[in-house]
Amino acid sequence: MIQTALLFAAGLLAPRTDGEPSGAPQVEQVSDPRRIQLDEEGSDAVAGRAALERALDWLAKEQAQQPDGSLPTTGARQEAPLAVTSLAALAWMASGSTPERGPHGAPLAAAVDYLLGRVELSPESKITGYISDSRDQLSRMHGHGFATLALAEAYAMSPRSPRGRRIERALKLAIQRIESSQGSEGAWYYSPERSLEHEGSVTIALVQALRAARNSGLRVNPEVIKRAVDYVRRSQAEDGSFRYAIGHEETSVALTAAAISTMNATGIYSGEEVIRGYASIQRELIARETVTIKNPTFPVYERLYLAQAYWQHPDRALFRGWFQAEREQLIALQEPSGAWPDARFGSCYATATNALVLALPDSLLPIFQR
Repeated sequence: MIQTALLFAAGLLAPRTDGEPSGAPQVEQVSDPRRIQLDEEGSDAVAGRAALERALDWLAKEQAQQPDGSLPTTGARQEAPLAVTSLAALAWMASGSTPERGPHGAPLAAAVDYLLGRVELSPESKITGYISDSRDQLSRMHGHGFATLALAEAYAMSPRSPRGRRIERALKLAIQRIESSQGSEGAWYYSPERSLEHEGSVTIALVQALRAARNSGLRVNPEVIKRAVDYVRRSQAEDGSFRYAIGHEETSVALTAAAISTMNATGIYSGEEVIRGYASIQRELIARETVTIKNPTFPVYERLYLAQAYWQHPDRALFRGWFQAEREQLIALQEPSGAWPDARFGSCYATATNALVLALPDSLLPIFQR
């Protein structure tokens, strides 16, 4: 895995010669990604599938304790039910369920209805289209981005149903809220209004939401995307990593992987910024293997965006190597109940996010497709 990544980072992997646009990754054509996964990795893939199913079942049981379709925040120091419910909805969809259909269709439908009930629909409001929960003072525009992403993926599955028509109305307003709150730098901050402040992780969540909405057939202003990509590019440090925000020196593997995922979401799969970003990730991960470095501050968040960045890499062996080791660790750390703990944001957050990672190779969720 490391050797392959270093070859790519050094520019030693051959460029495309088949006439395809240079921005698209060269990947094998796979008719059934899940079958390939099982054929190549045997019992490990079966164990990973079992871990995923336990996690999804546990999330459904936790949701059943709530009266409104949200996910509980038990065990969390910082409560973010809007974002966590959105992630759970994405995990159920990534495993093959659709609202009302599939093994987790009922809890998924309840989660989608919860999100729809949190959209500000009044045209008289200063924040029309904003998705929020009065109990949730943490998610803010992060949560709006994850909720918009979840609704866009649900809409793609059943646009002509009664629920689909409700989602379409909500999505159009949610998109307008994102577009109207973009700051002068091309990025976003925590409030649902235009701000002079800005930061990368919020921007990443909102750009992915816009990509999912556009993929679902809804109109998205291309200038908004263009300005956001420019912001992400300008946040790259000299060593190839990506900063928390322009003007800040803080960088991390998580932020860099998320930045690469953001560029991938806008159709940018190659180029100097992407190559340098992958190289900086690989240097940091190699350093963790050889020296004592403290654990990442947000390991679950990092895992989610590393999975996406590696999944879109043109060398599929890089993802396979990373995923096999990560899956083994997740299986080992999963509790008998099917959950994974997280002291900061709670077990539902960690379990939904880790389930998304385990389900990613199935390539059932449009936003994760190559």
